[in-house]
Amino acid sequence: MKIAVVGTGYVGLVTGTCFAETGNDVTCVDIDQNKVTKLTQGQITIYEPGLEKLFLRNLKEERLRFTTSLEEGIKDATIIFLALPTPPGEDGSADLKYILGVADHLGKILTDYKVIVDKSTVPVGTAEKVHAAIAKNYKGEFDVVSNPEFLREGVAVDDFMKPDRVVVGTSSERARKVMGDLYNPFVRQGNPIIYMDERSAELTKYAANSFLATKITFMNEIAVLCEKLGADVDMVRRGVGSDERIGKRFLFPGIGYGGSCFPKDVQALVKSSVDAKYDFKILNAVMEINEKQKLHLMPKIKAYFNNQLKGKKFALWGLAFKPNTDDIREAPALYMIDALVAEGASVAAFDPEAMGNVKQVIGDKITYAENQYDCLAGADALIIATEWNEFRTPNFLKIVTGLKNKVIFDGRNLFDTNAIKELGFYYESVGRATAVPAGNK
Repeated sequence: MKIAVVGTGYVGLVTGTCFAETGNDVTCVDIDQNKVTKLTQGQITIYEPGLEKLFLRNLKEERLRFTTSLEEGIKDATIIFLALPTPPGEDGSADLKYILGVADHLGKILTDYKVIVDKSTVPVGTAEKVHAAIAKNYKGEFDVVSNPEFLREGVAVDDFMKPDRVVVGTSSERARKVMGDLYNPFVRQGNPIIYMDERSAELTKYAANSFLATKITFMNEIAVLCEKLGADVDMVRRGVGSDERIGKRFLFPGIGYGGSCFPKDVQALVKSSVDAKYDFKILNAVMEINEKQKLHLMPKIKAYFNNQLKGKKFALWGLAFKPNTDDIREAPALYMIDALVAEGASVAAFDPEAMGNVKQVIGDKITYAENQYDCLAGADALIIATEWNEFRTPNFLKIVTGLKNKVIFDGRNLFDTNAIKELGFYYESVGRATAVPAGNK
């Protein structure tokens, strides 16, 4: 099958590469000539485990191509995926200017039947707007389908190649058959392709992400309550997660969610609710609590240092919003950095993948270390903001050697509190008792 993917960001590049991996001919379109040149030369532009191998293989086999020309990209395609950004506006609504701009252009260049697929996360009613934008200039046959992505950064290739489910929103039998033929190789183990109307498909993506954000936020609230009541959130999490109606996933407490999906999608669903004159109280609370949770460690840090952070140096492990990605959008670490610098402290940070992206955003506001131990030199304490695997079993002797004080503030609960106490560390985490060695404050 011949496919066009418009947009080579995170979703577009994963989508195009994975479709090429199953034998399709894929042309990816992007207006950024520099990015297209890099991709054509084999330089992958995002970090995602497992993607580069597939990308290079399909580029070599000429099943994956890149161009800046929309006309060239869609010329022979049966299906056109729109994988374009939908950034939040000031009111939280999803900005559709990129999608509708491409739709308007498509209406001027289509010459035969195509299936145009909204792959981006878009508000309810977007398929109708895309259809109207195309139909304004093109009077031939075409269908617009909603096919939301459910990719988790860090495991996106597995999510795409072996999806839990594929959601296809269409009222057209012709489009339904095309989409079924396309996705059948990905669901051979029996996971469903779920067909529904376009509006329901659009809402499904927002509902899924908002529910997961709510689940995370609920557990963060339980963690705060554990700290006040003297309970252990790890024990509570295990007890709750063993209930099959609830499940074990998304129950780990921490310093809030971030990334490209949860914050934006929750905001957009709330805005859609406002537009529909419905007060979505739960999601309003989720947003409020998550913003507060990103700075959950700050009162603990300030209390330990008697509200005197000026001149203090902090080592920071983790800048990405989650491990196995270089995505820093809405990352709690950035909020921590702003708060610490505002108090007159300095920060030396390390992240395996995200430091380049952070430097582009905040420049030399902090210093960047070559490895996780270099940033410890002369620091008054270590803060952990992202749960990269390499942080889970570190060389504690190197930590002790580097830090001025054996003090750790852990926003991801990486270490056992009893074990870290035996090593002589003062250790604050989320929803668990503070580990205070004998003789420490």
